[in-house]
Amino acid sequence: MGQASSSPVPPNSASGCPVPHQSQPKTAQAAEKCPVPHQAPQEPAKCPIDHGSINPDNQMPKLSQAQAPNQSIELPTDRTESSIPRGDEGRWEYPSPQQFYNALVRKGWETPEEHVVTMVEIHNFLNEEAWEEVKKWEKRHDSSEDLQLARFKGRPGEMSPKARILMVAGWLFPSRFNSEPPFDRHDWIVRRPKTGEEQRYVIDYYSAPPQEDGSPVFSLDVRPALDNFSSVQDRIAVLTEEVWSNFRKDQGSNGPSSKAS
Repeated sequence: MGQASSSPVPPNSASGCPVPHQSQPKTAQAAEKCPVPHQAPQEPAKCPIDHGSINPDNQMPKLSQAQAPNQSIELPTDRTESSIPRGDEGRWEYPSPQQFYNALVRKGWETPEEHVVTMVEIHNFLNEEAWEEVKKWEKRHDSSEDLQLARFKGRPGEMSPKARILMVAGWLFPSRFNSEPPFDRHDWIVRRPKTGEEQRYVIDYYSAPPQEDGSPVFSLDVRPALDNFSSVQDRIAVLTEEVWSNFRKDQGSNGPSSKAS
């Protein structure tokens, strides 16, 4: 801080205002800016996200059960327990329709309120199906019975390498592959209690053509992430089994028909 000139306060003004109101001759020192900031200090910059409210298990803020601003209808606040184990803490619970709607509002997605309950039911159904697919993979490691979902993270908008490859294949071979990207992606970390190992699974969620009655159809691509050699082995083994199974079906359908003697 720079120096500032000062003058003694006169004795008869000891109880008065300490700031001299008389005009002072401008000198080199007096022309300097006052070193004391008279303006209110600005609030220091900070991250707009309250990291203390982030759930480390799913990387999501803790969602309120209160109605959102401008919400016109009342949504249920009851939560449904899933079949997915959550370690020693019981099972995972799905968000209530009100929490689900609040999450959509937070992301800026416009959703008719009257459809939220149905969306929650579809959301819960897809996650149950995804867990069953995970358990199929884990049977190869004899850990499907006591398997636990340790934590997960939603990654919408972040396409997995496989999803990108399938999109390119859809452009090149539209009659065999779908060129539509997945509408959502989750990364699940499952724990094998017998060994304490953790394995990451990638789940891509796709929309499929609706049924004749208009009912929505969805497709899940669930597989272990290629984070270790064991996952690479599992992916190759399953791919080989699927190719061989399809080959045998084709051979059976194209083979010569038996004739009665």
